[in-house]
This record gives sequence, structure tokens and C-alpha cells, in this order.
Amino acid sequence: MKKKVTIAAVGDILMWKSQIAAAQIPGTRQFSFAEQFAPVAGLLKRADFTIGNLETTFSGTKQPFQIGSFRAGYPRFNCPDELARDLKQAGFQLLTTANNHCLDGGPKGLVRTLDVLDQYQLDHTGTYRNKLEAQLPYIKLVKGIRIGVLAYTYGTNKQKIPADAPWMVNLLHRNRMEADILKLRPLVDVLIVSLHFGIEFRYTPTLRQRILVQALLDRGADIVLGAHPHVLQPVVTPMIRQKNNQLRKTAVAYSLGNFSSEPMLNIQQSQCGAILFLTIEKEDGRQAELTQISVVPTYTQRFSRKGRIAYRIVPLRALLQKPSPYYQRAWGRVKQIIGKRYL
Repeated sequence: MKKKVTIAAVGDILMWKSQIAAAQIPGTRQFSFAEQFAPVAGLLKRADFTIGNLETTFSGTKQPFQIGSFRAGYPRFNCPDELARDLKQAGFQLLTTANNHCLDGGPKGLVRTLDVLDQYQLDHTGTYRNKLEAQLPYIKLVKGIRIGVLAYTYGTNKQKIPADAPWMVNLLHRNRMEADILKLRPLVDVLIVSLHFGIEFRYTPTLRQRILVQALLDRGADIVLGAHPHVLQPVVTPMIRQKNNQLRKTAVAYSLGNFSSEPMLNIQQSQCGAILFLTIEKEDGRQAELTQISVVPTYTQRFSRKGRIAYRIVPLRALLQKPSPYYQRAWGRVKQIIGKRYL
């Protein structure tokens, strides 16, 4: 009997204060982000399992929604709890939380973030509330296929991981990551590794990144999902030779860009992201296979409505219907980076 599952993955879910202000319901202290996600919610829900990188926190109302700015160094992010509710309603099942902003609200903010995600029944991995939680691997059974996910970040900006709780955030340490993969590999059919790494606004991965990714694939990772550069980077499908001399198809998205963001440093590509779709099939008694890959580029569109700034995440191809060279330029760069093969 053949089993089949479709996985969707997006990059950084950022929420700057202007995006949060746009989500506030006029005359209230309540927020709704549903309209921002509405144009792509159908795509996200089409998948059996949808993953995103939560690059903000739910640190509570005592902390401002944004401290500092990108130009000034390291901004610190915080969001209304309603964002978690609306991400769930938009179709997300799992949010990776290991990134350079996970401690923007300190250790208490990190813990509260995970509590809020639990409240809205959103799975999470990469940051943890206690040592036992950190030791339990994330495994999800989806339509009879066991999916395992590991998540790591290069750092936490200037926010320090508590000395007595080094397990709180998964950091990029190659030996530890390889050991985690070897431990998890026998327990799952598909092994995904989420990496928060790379150089911001660079359109190609570094040699160091490529060497690390190759090592993780060689140890048994099937899919590597990259984030942090805030722009798209290539999607590649290396074939890995296994011990039995058979070839195994893998997929690497070095950066899925910004799923949600305002323009950063006036760089148009920082408004571009991608929904990566992966189809996995498995027959009884055989290992799972990656059989199909496609990419839907997205764009966080900023516009004015009734005198207020608003945002929505739109499939980029839909914007090409507008007679604007602005979106044509964005599409041209995306095609250059991703290639026509997966679009």
C-alpha cells in the first residue's frame, strides 16, 4: 500500500510594528492578522503538513511590539497572541522557534512564546522550557508517514542563553547536529532539518553553508530548510549515495526568504518569499521517497486602504497581472534565483 504526504514550508515569519499596527482592529486593543494571510491560506491548507519559522516572540503586553530597528542593529520583536491563533487558522501545524530573535523577550519571553503556541495547538521545536522537553525529538505521524524535524540557529543576537539552561536554544554545532540526526533517523520516514543561518541579503549560500548542509545530508537528513538571509536563495536536489549503494533524492532550500515582512532597507527582494511544496511517497517495506518539488513565490504587499497602511501576502504570480514593472522586476529576480524548474 502506497502512502503519500505533501509538506509545505515557508521562511521567516516577521512582524514589524507597522504590520502589527495594520492588524489592530480600530477602536480596540484586539488584533487580527487573518486578512494578511488570506491570499495564501488556501495554498498552506492544501498541504498535509505546513511548517514556518516564527521569527518573533509572544512575550506579553508589558514588552513593546518592537524595540529598536534593523538600521540601528538588532531589533527585538514581540507580537500579540492573536498572531498564533491566525497562523493556526491559516494552515500552519509546526513553527520552528530556533532563530536569532527567539530570546528577544528573554528566557521568560521564550517560555511564554511556547505556552502561547501550545494554547493555539501549534507544534514547535528548536527552543525549550526544560531539559526533558529539549531531549524529546519532534516526530509527527501524518497520513501514516513519520516526519521528524530538527531546528537550529547560528545565534541569538546579543541575548544570552542562561548559563544554567544551555538546552533552551538549539545552536548550530555540527557534531551535535550530526549526532541528533543519527539518533532520530531510525525513528522516522522523513527527516527535516531547519537551519537559521547564512548572510543577510545575500542571494547565494557560502561555502561553509554548503559544506555543513552536505554533511547533514550524508548523515541522513532528507530535507534542509534555510532561513535568515531575508531574501530567497536557490533550491537544489542533491542525490546522496547510501551505504547500500542506492541513491537517495534530497531537497535543500538554502533560504526561503521572508514569508511576512515590511520592506527591509528598501530592498524589494526582502518582500519576497516562497512556499516550498514537497511530496513524499512510501510503499510498505520500502523507504520513503521524495517524488515531487514545486515552489510558489510570494510577496508581502504593502498598500493603503481607507487611509491606513495594510499588508497582505500574495502569490507573486498574481501580481504580474498588474501593469507594473515593479512586480516584473521582483519576478525576474525570483526566476533567476529559483530557476524555472520548480516554478
